[in-house]
Amino acid sequence: MKHGVIAVAMASLLLTACGEQAKTTTQTQSSTSLAEYADVIYYGGDILTMATEAPSYAEAIATQGEKIIYVGDKHTALTYQQDHTQLVDLQGQTLMPGFIDSHSHVYGVGLQAMVANVLPPPDGQASSVEQLVQILISATSDAKYQPFIAKTNAILGFGYDDAELDRYPTKADLDKVSTTQPVIIIHTSGHLSVANSVALKMAGINANTENPKGGVIRKMPNSDEPNGVLEENAHFALLFALMKNFDVELQDMMLEQAQQLYAKYGYTTAQEGRATQEGYDAMDRASKAGSFVIDVVAYADMATSTDFMDSAYNSPTYTNQFRIGGVKLNFDGSPQGKTAWLTHPYHIAPEGQDEQYAGYATFDDQTAFNYVETAFKNNWQVLTHANGDAAIEQFIDAVEHATNKLGKADRRPVLIHGQTIRQDQVARLKDLGIFPSLFPMHTFYWGDWHVESVLGHPRADFISPTQAVLAQGLMFTSHHDAPVALPDSFRVLDATVNRTTRTKQILGADQRVEPYTALKALTSWAAYQYFEQDNKGMLKPTMQADLIILSANPVKVPREEIKHIKVHQTISRGQVVYQASQ
Repeated sequence: MKHGVIAVAMASLLLTACGEQAKTTTQTQSSTSLAEYADVIYYGGDILTMATEAPSYAEAIATQGEKIIYVGDKHTALTYQQDHTQLVDLQGQTLMPGFIDSHSHVYGVGLQAMVANVLPPPDGQASSVEQLVQILISATSDAKYQPFIAKTNAILGFGYDDAELDRYPTKADLDKVSTTQPVIIIHTSGHLSVANSVALKMAGINANTENPKGGVIRKMPNSDEPNGVLEENAHFALLFALMKNFDVELQDMMLEQAQQLYAKYGYTTAQEGRATQEGYDAMDRASKAGSFVIDVVAYADMATSTDFMDSAYNSPTYTNQFRIGGVKLNFDGSPQGKTAWLTHPYHIAPEGQDEQYAGYATFDDQTAFNYVETAFKNNWQVLTHANGDAAIEQFIDAVEHATNKLGKADRRPVLIHGQTIRQDQVARLKDLGIFPSLFPMHTFYWGDWHVESVLGHPRADFISPTQAVLAQGLMFTSHHDAPVALPDSFRVLDATVNRTTRTKQILGADQRVEPYTALKALTSWAAYQYFEQDNKGMLKPTMQADLIILSANPVKVPREEIKHIKVHQTISRGQVVYQASQ
């Protein structure tokens, strides 16, 4: 059996009411066909269906194989019971559809899981550059990180956040970790990195190296000498070069560890939001080996990696829990890294820039328009990263241009992040059928930084404006963009509902939404974003048996308690893929 080991773990948790089981089986054998018997019947807790406009509950749910076969009252559910049926008494826990990841990078999460954690609290311990350096030094002798170091001869850290550090790290800091091996740390946004002297030399970067188009090599004061900080395409060039050295065994380990992390947080569908050839090859191997335990949808990096778009995986259906959903574009960078493309200057310009600095575009308008038009012509769903309002405008204009040229259709182009979207732009989304996948989790991780340094009031109050989008009659999704942060579903939910910063300030109180609405953004609306609304996101007969069991009901607990809810069990296609320790 594909998930035989997982099934054993599931069996240890199931409760069997033997007397009731025997009685019910006798009563229903003559009236229920064998095909209608259930493998599992759940009851005894809040079963939140997500199938209606307001919260609605069922007494029981029955599953068979990968599908839900019944949702309703317990008495009828028990008519689907036979000798092998497992009865699960939820004992007051909450059961609901599995979460659907609307945007992240599953391949990058695997990398994050295998390298040093240089995130700040609460997800890591790097609050100063000195702490960051010590974490990297410790990682060189930590068995957990040896597979990566041994296979790449590089020391890598993920998640440094200059908004939480005492200063910006440079190559001089990383040279303290090693002067013989490449040392690279990746910014929490995934859009910048810092490289030590060895890594810069490996990449051919020196005082004579010009900035690549759509990227910046930061310099030392009053010098052309690089200080180690690489932005956008300069960073991606270094990262992609490093990734080419990942052997098959390392790539497969990354994908396995990533899935475990998603399942821990209740995700039964994950996204690879910028697939390169190497990432695609790893996912192809996983599909062929039957090693996916959750569904994964990949979007090819359109600028570099569309060769595999003619693959049979480019389909609305999954092959061994993997499919290609479309293509991904990046129109700008990171607001917290101050590389997002704004129409008005940053509140405080980054070091080395004048006070009129407003970030920069990845592509000129013609190139951006051509990419979107090509995606439409090929019937590829296009996901476009655009954080700054200038980049958002470019994407909206590109969609409008392609629509005018090719005609209207249900293409569901997705605006990824859309953090500084303006009210006038929100209205245009609806007119053009653009689906917004927003990033309100920023209000916790970088909300204070947005107020103090990035945007200032009132722009910071309107980041990822979920209520404004809702008021236009639009659905939206809410994501974590892991490995930018951990794929923590309840941190996502908490931020969408409460918008509370690290210093416990509420950022944009009028943009908060109700818990049930926020849950839709993780379930039924996310399924719609993927064109999978007929198969996922709700508890209904014939829907996929993607379920999660929670410590509490997100709709019923006080709003401020949402972030403390834990996932007790994750079930993907009827199989338990995560079980919390008792």
